[in-house]
This record gives sequence, C-alpha cells and structure tokens, in this order.
Amino acid sequence: AERRNRCDQLLHQFGIERIAKNTALTLSGGEKRRLTIARSLVTQPKLLMLDEPFSGVDPIAVYDVQQIIVNLRKSGLAIMITDHNVRETLSIVDRAYLIFDGRVESEGTKDFLINDPISRQLYLGERFKM
Repeated sequence: AERRNRCDQLLHQFGIERIAKNTALTLSGGEKRRLTIARSLVTQPKLLMLDEPFSGVDPIAVYDVQQIIVNLRKSGLAIMITDHNVRETLSIVDRAYLIFDGRVESEGTKDFLINDPISRQLYLGERFKM
C-alpha cells in the first residue's frame, strides 16, 4: 500500500496520472522521460542518475524535464546527468565534467567550462554560445 501511494503521488507530481494504464509503446518521448524519472524515485534514492534525458524529445519536453530536475535538486536529491545536449544540461547543473577518450579533461561550473580553452578545443568548439 505504501509503495502504491508513492507511485500515485509521483504520477500526480509529474502530471502523468492519465497515462498510468497505458503501455510504454504508446507514450510520447516526453511522457516516457517523466515516467522513467518517476519510476526511479519510487524507492526514494539519494542519487538519481539520468542518461541522455534530453535526447529524442521535443523542446517542450526538454523544458519539462529540466524543471523536474531543478525541483528535485531543490528538494535535496543528488543528480548525475550524462548528455550530449550541452546547452540544456549546463543551464541546470551546478558542476559539469568534460570526458574525452575516457578521461576527465576539464571540470567546473558552467561559466568555467564554456570559457575553458580545453573544453572549447575538445568538444564545444570556438563558436559555442549559451
């Protein structure tokens, strides 16, 4: 009963109660992302790891997922994100790491990374802007 209540609360929190009985195949990309995050939170973890949460979803869903992540962070949950969508990711994180060929080549705040010559040379490019 406790887990069921937690599931219902998360479905409501992420605005996906109406799709609770649908199969995953019928969901949009944004609905799948919100469902995946909600499912991950049922056990009340201390750390949430998200792999490419902004990949393959429309701009509205990206914004929705960003807001979910920001709110979870505010609640005290630690979140680790891996994503190639640099702007979407850097706009919501406290700290980022540039991993290149399996090694951490640079790390720091958003402002540090977007101005870091190594980050620009290896990944962002000289024309990158936030």
